[in-house]
Amino acid sequence: MPLARRTLLASALALPAVAQPARFPNQPIRMIVPWPAGGSSDLSMRAICEAAGKRLGQTMVTDNRPGAAGTLGAVHLATQARPDGYTLSQMPITTLRIPYMTKPKPFDALADFTWVAQLTGYTFGVVVRADAPWQDFRALLDWAKAHPGQLTYGTPGAGTSLHIAMEQIAAKAGAQLLHVPFRGSAETTAALLSGTVMAVADSSSWAPLVEDGKFRLLCVWNATRARRFPNVPTLRETGVDMVSVSPFGVAGPRGMEPAIVATLEGAFREAMADPAVIAVLDRFDMLPAFLPAEAYAAEIRRMDAEEHEMLRRLGLAS
Repeated sequence: MPLARRTLLASALALPAVAQPARFPNQPIRMIVPWPAGGSSDLSMRAICEAAGKRLGQTMVTDNRPGAAGTLGAVHLATQARPDGYTLSQMPITTLRIPYMTKPKPFDALADFTWVAQLTGYTFGVVVRADAPWQDFRALLDWAKAHPGQLTYGTPGAGTSLHIAMEQIAAKAGAQLLHVPFRGSAETTAALLSGTVMAVADSSSWAPLVEDGKFRLLCVWNATRARRFPNVPTLRETGVDMVSVSPFGVAGPRGMEPAIVATLEGAFREAMADPAVIAVLDRFDMLPAFLPAEAYAAEIRRMDAEEHEMLRRLGLAS
């Protein structure tokens, strides 16, 4: 072998090995669920995370962090999490609303996150105890109008879609209601069962208790009646011209690599077609509403502008 060739070969062998990028994911992924355990958000996200984790080949661990109207996951992403794809959060629509209601802003919804995928949305409704005197939603509103400030209603928190919509409903009906905020569906359910509040506006965590005859469902807020409760009217059918739905999805910290986002997006896309996930969504009358990352980010920008304008109209923007 010529000397020059031998020298070249020896030099090449002496070079340090170039590190190959680690395959993503190569460790468990944490999914913050900013609601208490046991509600529709928690149970649906657990099912989705289990299905997505199987497709990723890693466990996706749920981490419940209730409080602040479902925005503690967003706060963590914006202030502490690394953009490596290993910390994500379920993102309810309150992550668009709370920054406009709070000073200083806890985060910027349009600047602080990488939006990964929209997943599904809630069926909202108003329930009372089965022994309550109101047989329908119009009767409840009429009573509230005749007794200003005396009808107490619970929601999963101030600034949530349930709270904002109930205030809109009250304004349309000329009624004054007394809002009692809680940290999630498990607490609203317990409060209604104990009589701490007279009504609850919440997502369909109330469904099993309605079916068991302990709660009475007065209305749902979808455009059409809920599949499981075909005899229960929509808001519009009660005379309140409103539809209120609240899609949610998953995000990570800003600055995530596009390849990591694409991997996660694909796993969530497949998870939303998993029979086990569909069964859980059916249990709570939640419809799949998948959007990939780019389309989800565009929808977030649209909803953010819409939410800001609504809060300004209601005088709730800080």
